[in-house]
Amino acid sequence: MHLAHFPRLFLAHLPTPLERLDRLTKELGGPEIWIKRDDCTGMSTGGNKTRKLEFLMAEAERMGADMVMTQGATQSNHARQTAAFAAKLGVDCHLLLEDRTGSNDPNYNHSGNVFLDYLHGATSEKRGPGLDMNAEMEAVAEAFRAKGKTVYTIPGGGSNPTGALGYVNCAFETVQQANDRGLVIDHFVTATGSAGTQAGLIVGLKAINAHIPLLGIGVRAPKAKQEENVFNLACATADKMGCAGIVKREDVVANTDYVGEGYGIPRADTFEAINMFAQLEGLLLDPVYSGKGAAGLIDLIRKGHFKKGERVVFLHTGGAAGLFGYTSQFDFTAQAQ
Repeated sequence: MHLAHFPRLFLAHLPTPLERLDRLTKELGGPEIWIKRDDCTGMSTGGNKTRKLEFLMAEAERMGADMVMTQGATQSNHARQTAAFAAKLGVDCHLLLEDRTGSNDPNYNHSGNVFLDYLHGATSEKRGPGLDMNAEMEAVAEAFRAKGKTVYTIPGGGSNPTGALGYVNCAFETVQQANDRGLVIDHFVTATGSAGTQAGLIVGLKAINAHIPLLGIGVRAPKAKQEENVFNLACATADKMGCAGIVKREDVVANTDYVGEGYGIPRADTFEAINMFAQLEGLLLDPVYSGKGAAGLIDLIRKGHFKKGERVVFLHTGGAAGLFGYTSQFDFTAQAQ
């Protein structure tokens, strides 16, 4: 598939590394674990949204937007990276931040991604939980348009067919890297939330007939809803690329056993995964996406779902800035002298 037909800004640091995690592999005693380092994409500490925003912000630029708007949770990685792109391009950025956790922790509400949103010059307003946030955003955008602004709106997570193109490209890139080193990938694993990352990867893998099964570890919605969201977006993305019908319903698999109490609320195994990656491999995960995705990966290895001798690639979606919103939930008293 020829992605050059679509407008794109080339701001990401690509290709991101594909690395073997030797110490984690040894610790778990199961498959050979590799990691696709999309925490290294650039733009305000990096993360998976950079790939999506290359395509989304190119559309915004083409339409002559002087403001971009998006929405997400309080500690949204996507909001932070959108603000960074807007700063780079010299356009205004306005964010709608939804309280999905009910946290009163000052760090959660003002540090981490929130601090970086403001550092990049974004403005924001808050919303309570349970609203149709895309509808809320469009209403605010109309108010700005009435004042003369040309507003480009981006759905939560950058997850529409345009944004998903970034992860079609990531699938192409990862398989090319594996081919160049003779690495047979048996499984691909990623955290899945707003659906764009998993949907784009599925379309990319199917488009090149890679025969690599993809598992999404859910961070928010129940299994049936998550898989429906991913499948619908994957089909729309394939349509956009001119290859309708390549994604079948059975290609979309999500495991939502690691969501816990809800989006943005880490479980004990989330913290275990964050600590293991940090202390065994020097890698920083986040408590919302990559931490829960890694918790699922670790548990499934322990249960024998992924077998010794297989090779599993885990997509690191970034988000380490969000750690600073959760510092009160880590216990380092035994390490403090």
